[in-house]
Amino acid sequence: MKIFQVLLGAFIALSTLHLQAQGPPITADKPIMLGAKGKVIKTLTEWRQTQDGAFIRMPLMFHYLPTANSLLGIHIPMVISQPHTENDSIQGVALGDIELLGKYQFYRKDGKGKTFRLVLKTLQTIPTGQDLIYNDISTGIYQSYVGLVAGYESIKLGVSNEIGYRFIPDNENDELRYKLGFGLPLLKPTYPPKQVNLYFEYQSSWFVETQDYLLLFAQGVQYVKNQWTYELALQFPVVQHVAQEHRRDFSVYVGTRYVF
Repeated sequence: MKIFQVLLGAFIALSTLHLQAQGPPITADKPIMLGAKGKVIKTLTEWRQTQDGAFIRMPLMFHYLPTANSLLGIHIPMVISQPHTENDSIQGVALGDIELLGKYQFYRKDGKGKTFRLVLKTLQTIPTGQDLIYNDISTGIYQSYVGLVAGYESIKLGVSNEIGYRFIPDNENDELRYKLGFGLPLLKPTYPPKQVNLYFEYQSSWFVETQDYLLLFAQGVQYVKNQWTYELALQFPVVQHVAQEHRRDFSVYVGTRYVF
């Protein structure tokens, strides 16, 4: 478990740095919540190119905050499969795996123009999709994820952290995942909000049963205007010591969110 100790140490160290964060991230998560009764409708479409073909996941996500420190969400994805080989069972458009999200903010420390927060997170994946074997696209099996999200945010610069474990009882793809993201705003803060942000985001995945390892990097840009956010990111593997069916060439993310 040395790798777990390294990741946990990095998580704690980076979370306690007095960096000034800018959010929300694109491929990562954030600990900042909007306030009681807030609502968000969003989508973050992934087009994943692999040696076996192209796979597109288009989720419609709705988030609701019952209180100022809690969040409930549901993600309903459609999946488009375009494999290179002729396989009618996985071609075309189908419903993906529905996800149920829960978050609880249990720590908050505010300073002048900045804040540090810690959030517990759970994501339950319901097996409503096809068995495409591609993680985070569609697997058709139940999955349970529990994680800790930390971030320090202000108007100048940012860092976000997430460490968690995904339990998959029906296969050997249990995953210890760590995400690290940095945000860099390019415009001075204004009100109503108008901002262009650059994001540099990493994902490290260790599959504990198979001893496989995957490291991804995403470069993204985000435009915020009033209640609307538009984002685009390119993600590619840096290291992928994984089985052939889990290898990828790159992913393109395109997203929109509306806060009300």
